[in-house]
Amino acid sequence: MSKLESYSMEQLKERLSLITRSIPKGSEIIYIDYPVHSNGGDLLIMKGTEAFFKAYGIRVRARYSVLDFPDGLKVPPSCILVLHGGGNFGDLYTKHQLLREKIVEQYPGHRIVMLPQTIFYKSELNIGRTAAVFNRHRDLHLYVRDTLSYEMARKKFKNIKVFMSPDMAHQLYPIASASPPSGETLFFLRNDIEKTPQQELLERSGGASSATKDWTSLYTAAERKALVVMMKLYRLPGARGPLQRIWYRYSQFLVNKAIREFGAYGSIVTSRLHGHILACLMDKPSVLLDNSYGKNTSYYNAWTNRVPGAELSAETLAN
Repeated sequence: MSKLESYSMEQLKERLSLITRSIPKGSEIIYIDYPVHSNGGDLLIMKGTEAFFKAYGIRVRARYSVLDFPDGLKVPPSCILVLHGGGNFGDLYTKHQLLREKIVEQYPGHRIVMLPQTIFYKSELNIGRTAAVFNRHRDLHLYVRDTLSYEMARKKFKNIKVFMSPDMAHQLYPIASASPPSGETLFFLRNDIEKTPQQELLERSGGASSATKDWTSLYTAAERKALVVMMKLYRLPGARGPLQRIWYRYSQFLVNKAIREFGAYGSIVTSRLHGHILACLMDKPSVLLDNSYGKNTSYYNAWTNRVPGAELSAETLAN
């Protein structure tokens, strides 16, 4: 995938249709590892994924998160197991990776499709363990979001089908802003294990204004408490059905809150990949800083480098 290739937001949304090579229109599926947490990027991916299923007539038989996937689940032979995309493939977020590998091991006779992911491992030993599990499966399809992930997957995973694809959140394009923006810039900066020295320097130098936020700071204390309560309740037997309906409505409320926040600003500076993608979905100018392992730059180079108004930080380009 060359950086010289040029995509509009409409074309990035259209490219998602290629996933129907693995999940044909009208398929019956089980959707696994959808997010039940505060990361708005994952929530945008989930909403885009559900919009994709609807657009292509894909029937969702059941949905499970990492909190409530049951042992010994009976899956009809014709049903495709579809795993949520994002950036948790590897050894940084182990509970999601362990669920992924468990499903591949336990369902050797089913087609399994992993929606667009970024792959990152700190340990060669860990990726070797994943490869040993994956390479035993006969019908495993992996979609990745950048060339580094694609090259790693093709090298390590010998017996599975690997494809390049933009992030599932692109299915949401376009997202309209509810109110006219101000001329101010929102600094939407991550505050977790993927934070970089470049971002810390920006913050220390005063380059980030008082309008600096992250996903969780968009929510009130009561909204964050409600999230914690729901995550605890998800683990209770029998709670999944009713709670899932409540969570889907509540997660849409959280996504709408992020959209309103972004809509209030004229431009976005962000180290969150989905801060960048949300800005693109809203046709809003953005400057993207990298994360700790190059995910943001790799994604920008693969897909959004020619989207009008989307820029990569000059400091990131220099590194």
